[in-house]
Amino acid sequence: MSITLRSDCEYALVVPTSMGVRFTPANGQPFHCGGNYLLQATSAETNVASVSAYLGLPVKVLTSFVKGSPIARFIKSDLAGRGMAFEGPELDQGGPWGYRHQFNLADSGAGSRGPRVWNDRAGEVGRTLNVKDFDLERIFGAEGVRVVHVSGLVGALSPQSSEFCLEIARAARKHGTRISFDLNHRASFWEGREKELHEIFTEIASVSDILIGNEEDFQLCLGLDGPDPGGKNVAAKIDSFKGMINRAKEQFPNASVFATTLRDVVSVNHHLWGAIMAEGGDFHVVEPRDITVLDRIGGGDGFVGGMLYGVLKGWEPRMWVQFGWATGALATTMLTDYGQPADEEQVWTIWAGNARVKR
Repeated sequence: MSITLRSDCEYALVVPTSMGVRFTPANGQPFHCGGNYLLQATSAETNVASVSAYLGLPVKVLTSFVKGSPIARFIKSDLAGRGMAFEGPELDQGGPWGYRHQFNLADSGAGSRGPRVWNDRAGEVGRTLNVKDFDLERIFGAEGVRVVHVSGLVGALSPQSSEFCLEIARAARKHGTRISFDLNHRASFWEGREKELHEIFTEIASVSDILIGNEEDFQLCLGLDGPDPGGKNVAAKIDSFKGMINRAKEQFPNASVFATTLRDVVSVNHHLWGAIMAEGGDFHVVEPRDITVLDRIGGGDGFVGGMLYGVLKGWEPRMWVQFGWATGALATTMLTDYGQPADEEQVWTIWAGNARVKR
């Protein structure tokens, strides 16, 4: 295994994040059609951490809350229910037009009608994330963390959250914590900050041990040449993705693991799902396979969560990408945007393609 992990740690995985809530209409209906909605606490980073938390590893969430908010109370209860510890400042709302937790308004789509997601992030409390509110010496030094997972979503929320993610990466590096960085490019977050964010993301990537993107993140965040992510038949582009990863290896020699998901959308409920992971000098490829999708949101985070779980468990690298593929597929079968594995066996039966009943 190319990644050596600290053993003297209270936490297997720590995720800095901005928490919000997601509203999803029932039965795959469009959001504007009304009716019943599922409310859940959400963030991409806790979606990743859910795999390890549900499978029994100690996880901690670093975030911020709106003091006295019923939404904050709902989020805290949800994180506790997922088995996650959390810490962070509580900020006064500042009146009706002050801080709040972001709203994610998302329908799942159905058949030929694709999902639509509307992010309402005005006044988002997560944009205030500040390294001064966290004792990083205690968290990474005294308590100890084996892996910290940083996301480009949090890194691009605001100049303050960008600096927060940089300081998290620097503290992790200082104390021997391995750094996982999911680039997670969002064009609307980058608008007007392209040069600034490219420099910040490049610095975080330069100290990371694990670099992750979807089909276009490496190109958009780090300026690497890569295949056109659009169109169909992503399997035909696997060699091009390998070439892109090889270029990333040259630019970021500190990292020993690189990964990207592969997805062809046949219809909303039928995808071809695959992945590529490079570990050291070896490529591990999962050719795109058919999966049935209930809700695609969170599949990529599920993949990352499963891959990191394999790293934390000390498995052989080929198993990291296999388990990640399966936890990504698992997440797309759930109404929440994160996977809730019952146990490792359930995940491995998904990998094996065995959907028979277990009694």
